[in-house]
Amino acid sequence: MTNGQRVLLTVILSLCLTACGGGGGGGSGSGGTTPPPTVTLTSNDVSRFLTQATYGPTDADIASVKTLGYSAWIDQQMSVQQASAQTWMENRLPALIAANPKAQLGSMEFEEAVWQGAGAGQDQLRERVKLALSQIFVISFQFSDIDARGAGSYWDMLGNDAFGNFRTLLNDVTYHPQMGRYLTYIHNLKENPTTGQTPDENYAREVMQLMTIGLWQLNQDGTQKLDGSGKPIATYSHDDIAGLAKVFTGLGFYSPTPTTTTFYGGNKDANAEVKPMIAYDAFHSTSEKDFLGVVIPASTTAATNADIKTALDTIFNHPNVGPFIAKRLIQSLVTSNPSPTYVSRVAAVFNNNGSGVRGDMAAVVKAVLTDTEARDSATAASSATFGKLREPMVRLGNWMHVFGATSTSGNWLLGTLSNSSQLSQSALNAPSVFNFWRPGYVPSNSKMGAAGLLAPEFQVVDEVSVSGYLNTIQSAIQSGVGSGADIKSAYANEIPLAANPQSLVDRLNLLLCYGQMSTALQAKIVSAINAIAIPSGATVTQAQITAAQTQRVQIAVLMTMASGDYLAQR
Repeated sequence: MTNGQRVLLTVILSLCLTACGGGGGGGSGSGGTTPPPTVTLTSNDVSRFLTQATYGPTDADIASVKTLGYSAWIDQQMSVQQASAQTWMENRLPALIAANPKAQLGSMEFEEAVWQGAGAGQDQLRERVKLALSQIFVISFQFSDIDARGAGSYWDMLGNDAFGNFRTLLNDVTYHPQMGRYLTYIHNLKENPTTGQTPDENYAREVMQLMTIGLWQLNQDGTQKLDGSGKPIATYSHDDIAGLAKVFTGLGFYSPTPTTTTFYGGNKDANAEVKPMIAYDAFHSTSEKDFLGVVIPASTTAATNADIKTALDTIFNHPNVGPFIAKRLIQSLVTSNPSPTYVSRVAAVFNNNGSGVRGDMAAVVKAVLTDTEARDSATAASSATFGKLREPMVRLGNWMHVFGATSTSGNWLLGTLSNSSQLSQSALNAPSVFNFWRPGYVPSNSKMGAAGLLAPEFQVVDEVSVSGYLNTIQSAIQSGVGSGADIKSAYANEIPLAANPQSLVDRLNLLLCYGQMSTALQAKIVSAINAIAIPSGATVTQAQITAAQTQRVQIAVLMTMASGDYLAQR
């Protein structure tokens, strides 16, 4: 690490430690689920909204939201279909084979599809929500058995279900072969007292702990229910896990002609990695299954799908699911420590969308983004506890989307960046089922920790990861990113402002800091811009002028994206 990077590290960490806490109980919203009243939206307000809802604001997006309003813009975005990652990967394969007859799809092609969606996708709201869901329903290339094309299918599934019903999402996750692979319940065998065989418990445990209800019983506002002695009440026991594990026996790869061989993965259908798993009743437990207060009686006839439906219905209707999902989505999109009233309002929408429907994710996402606590920019700006640390992936996607980056090859040749010397995060590449960071992470020996504030994304922050981000974003801004610097920005809207430093800073303040850039940082950036002279005179070429203008823009963007004002999303 250079001396300059050490200085930047110190500045970033100090600024973020004081500014990146996240809405600890000081939210402005109270009661009800009605979005804030219609008001005239400022460009800064809209930019802040788009920072939460997308990979970053553009001029066109700001104009669209100001015309439509928040609610109608969300509705419009929800109608935009995603570009399929699986199709992207399948379309890439012929060229790969032409270059190498033995080529196969891998995580590289998957990541290309993800970055294309982040940088150039028209379904920006879906792309951000999909990323959030992928950190709840985790699968990872870190587990070598994950199939790359299957991962593309899984990513598409999360996007397809992002604004559907949570019960459908839970079903599709459960039956997806890549989740079956990752949590090792594909080919899960029923118990055998003779051999001591017991069902695999991985999915039974994680679907409760990490995906739906959590470890402790919750009030609607996300706070823990307490027993008479003031202790939290567990949501389930190991007996519940064991009972539920019996439910998830007998699932195997899709086959039009299922046999014992296909159950174990032999004679695999060409689409077995992307089509939902199917029931192989011969391998499904027929004994009593007791979990979460529900009992499926013992039977002489196996009924895999019926038992799974009972289990998923039971989990879906558990009172914890609303506050659990509400808080996770709020943390991913808006603030790390939402007030209990914010969580309660969103959970109420999960429980009933106003038309008697439980689990309406479209309504839930809208509630997260239009809640008074999310939209009160004045309170957020003055609060020392509101906000979150921007995710590393979102920062790079932010640069791509805001500055109109394009791919020279058309293939978005950018792969995994989860190494700490890069971004410490890539889609579907978490080190464990707990994601890159836990939602309840509290940094030790920090002001946030002393204040009792959660800061999930700080779990991947250290000297190496800060340096990695700075190096990655500096290279991207100045030269491009990906194989052969494939992804570049021409800064077409910024270079015309290079001769007027304050105008350039004003634009970056709007697009990257939604008007909350400090006057001190603005002055530093203006000074740095002025230090780069734009040549003039009869012998000066336009290329020389453009080079200086571009350098001015690049240093301004870098100083902004390396600052605490940017990294602390407020």
